[in-house]
Amino acid sequence: MIVNVLLYEVGKDSEGIHSLELNGKTIVLMFEDKDDAERYCGLLEAQDFPCPSVVNIEKEEIEAFCEQAGYEPRLVECGFVPKTNEDKLSLVPPEKNRDISNWQEDKQIQIDNQGSDLDLESARQRLEDLL
Repeated sequence: MIVNVLLYEVGKDSEGIHSLELNGKTIVLMFEDKDDAERYCGLLEAQDFPCPSVVNIEKEEIEAFCEQAGYEPRLVECGFVPKTNEDKLSLVPPEKNRDISNWQEDKQIQIDNQGSDLDLESARQRLEDLL
């Protein structure tokens, strides 16, 4: 099955996928309908968020990526009707967005943390540097 995902800087070394942070989980939206994905992009742009590109990709490929990265894939089906506030985020982005200007630094911290235990002072300093 082909799904539509939202990617930033497609084809570049800094390519990234749009995700949401919900209850300590990183959610990657997979849109069944391309029009829904494009509408979501428009809503992101209206909130002064960089506009991602809509890219068609095999659902299994995104699910494998998410599993490897520790993310949760979430399919937004055509005609989806939200039932909870969390479901609404599948159709409308949150009002407040995370700053992505340094997303690669965040990624590097995650990589560093996987390889070794950082002491508390070092972790505090890195968080302050992000601000």
